[in-house]
Amino acid sequence: MALHRIGRTLAALGLVAVMLGVSPGEAPFSVLQMNLCNSGWAGCYTGRSVAEAAAVIRASSPDVVTLNEICRDDAEALGRAVGAAYSFQPAIDRRIGRPILCRDGSPYGIGLLVRRPGARETSGATYPIQDPGGPEGRAWLCAAAARGFAACTTHLVSTNPFIALAQCRYFFTTVVAALRGPVVVGGDFNLGNLSTCRPPGDTAESDGGLQHVAIFGAAGPHRTRVIDMAGTTDHPALLVALRSTSVANPSTSR
Repeated sequence: MALHRIGRTLAALGLVAVMLGVSPGEAPFSVLQMNLCNSGWAGCYTGRSVAEAAAVIRASSPDVVTLNEICRDDAEALGRAVGAAYSFQPAIDRRIGRPILCRDGSPYGIGLLVRRPGARETSGATYPIQDPGGPEGRAWLCAAAARGFAACTTHLVSTNPFIALAQCRYFFTTVVAALRGPVVVGGDFNLGNLSTCRPPGDTAESDGGLQHVAIFGAAGPHRTRVIDMAGTTDHPALLVALRSTSVANPSTSR
């Protein structure tokens, strides 16, 4: 009788998973966006955001973490701490053509943490469109992730909304559109609304401010949560969990 009850329970759980669009035993695919303000030079720097980020990542266990305003050494340390592969793309000081450095001497920029097997596949660059009034060359970064997804992040210029919009359009129409299969995007776009620069038909969520997460090529319901970072940075974290990993047209480019 006990085995019969267990069998019925497992069957019921499988039915619930099918109703949610998730295979039995398969967790939702999730992406966590974080701006850690960790260069050491900005007024929002506290020196505590990386430790808080590690705690949030462990608690939420996302498949992808998109990191903005992070030092390369801290991105690497976060990857080790949470058991994820890390990728990094520096912001460039356009006056000298070299990476901007954090206070600790390591390059400053954006990063990705992904849970995936196999070799590292990454691509990244600075934008061809930059704010002529500022020295920082903003960048984008993409990497292969689990379950056939690609993951991308970016941190757009904060000093000029017209330049930010142009960078946003380049990012979606040139970078993201060239990727095959489902794509998850997270970043601090410094834009409150992405409807004029991202393509239609995707899942898009924000933290109510300037951070956004978008998912392309994967249909299904999703959950969104804004996570307080306990005063360690000037941005909350934004977690989006896709409760279905069914893929729409995985063999076509977006």
